Amino acid sequence: MLSRYTNKLLCRLCPRAILNCRGFTSATIETDSVEKDPAPFFFNKEVQEYLKMLTTVDYNKVFRSRKDGHKLKPSQYKFMTDEELQEATKMAQRRAKRNLQMPPVVKQRSDPIRILCEDAGLQNHCTAKYVFTDITYGLKDRERFIVIREPNGTLRHANWEERERILQTFLPKPGKELRKPKMFEGEYLKDLLNRNEFEFILDRACVQFEPDDPDYQAVTREVYEHINAERRFDMLRSTRHFGPMVFHLVWTNNIDNLLCDMIENCQIEHAALLIRLYHMIHPTTKSAVEQCKHTDDVEFIMHYVRLDSPRKDKLEKLLQAYKELQREQQTVAEGIKQAHGISSETESVNINQ
Repeated sequence: MLSRYTNKLLCRLCPRAILNCRGFTSATIETDSVEKDPAPFFFNKEVQEYLKMLTTVDYNKVFRSRKDGHKLKPSQYKFMTDEELQEATKMAQRRAKRNLQMPPVVKQRSDPIRILCEDAGLQNHCTAKYVFTDITYGLKDRERFIVIREPNGTLRHANWEERERILQTFLPKPGKELRKPKMFEGEYLKDLLNRNEFEFILDRACVQFEPDDPDYQAVTREVYEHINAERRFDMLRSTRHFGPMVFHLVWTNNIDNLLCDMIENCQIEHAALLIRLYHMIHPTTKSAVEQCKHTDDVEFIMHYVRLDSPRKDKLEKLLQAYKELQREQQTVAEGIKQAHGISSETESVNINQ
């Protein structure tokens, strides 16, 4: 086992870029690069707040039974004072916040060949590869030094696939398999998608892969796009995966289906919030540059629809239907007030008194 001192010394002699998914806090966004890094934007404090508001918190859904292999615990009923009830409520809110912690969205990692040295004297000395792994207790997986000596004498850093397999062999993580499970491949994944097992797939992917793993990003992308095509957004709402899905749709300029769903369900405030998030990520779009003069959410949404939406006709019809519904509800409310002998003048008098 390599000592900590040796590990640090080798790291200095052979520097390598280690991606830390939690280290992106910059609010500056590169909007002109071909391959943009979503991490600086995703971890922006304001974006995180928008995504949390769009996720919403349904406690029945957050604390429901899950398919995670754990044994179900029987329900407990307690008599509580008001103070104890308030404390239990705060504890439940903290648990819900922890359960809704979103998986990070980062740029896909690269996997270059990093050679340390080539020793011709060791060529053909052995037909097998030799793996040297630092198994020092307490180190983070990304900080562990893992090198491989090839049969031709080349000493190089292990690639990502080799690192994952070696780390899982020496330091296994609960629930993670040594090889990629079949459920993430081809027909197996399609079968799970057709059965609407979206949350199960995404939870399992978080256990099996790292956020910058190409396999993780391919699986999550396929799940998000399937949900968007089938408009099954409620399946992920009030889960930790709803925020990353919204971010993916905004990042890929594909928010119209979600916008239609929000308008149909009379979630106008959320629809306006989604468009504001879209403007933050894409500040050069027409509706972002030409700011809306109205403060009303419906007019703000219509402003985006007229200038940027690829589904303009559909969204305009939905907004028109929403306006008519609001007018009808207002007419009914006024009729009920008149039937009870309540007028707007009477209400104003009562307010003044």
